[in-house]
Amino acid sequence: QVQLVQSGGGLEQPGGSLRLSCAVSGTIHSIYSMGWYRQTPGNQRELVAHMLSGGRTSYGDSVKDRFTASRVNANNTLFLEMSDLKPEDTAVYYCNADLTEMVPSQGLQQRFLWGQGTQVTVSS
Repeated sequence: QVQLVQSGGGLEQPGGSLRLSCAVSGTIHSIYSMGWYRQTPGNQRELVAHMLSGGRTSYGDSVKDRFTASRVNANNTLFLEMSDLKPEDTAVYYCNADLTEMVPSQGLQQRFLWGQGTQVTVSS
């Protein structure tokens, strides 16, 4: 079963940096896109970064020029480098992926998956 496994995050001071990772666990056929979203209590998930399979990446307005998404295709891992962190970056961060996997007896199946979420807290 294909899953997204997140790591990283934690507590950081304003102006600091953190790195998040999201690894695709399991055998897949192809990945169309991967991305990062974040959510605070009482609010909807908002876009942080969205990367298409060719590498084209879009960012949410609040993180442009501070956050950078990158992907290692060899092991299907997505990263989020966060710098110049602000208290308003505090949220639970989720990775997601739009991919396909080959399922025995079912053929090619499209999956839209979410990681388990990881807390990022920016506070002095």
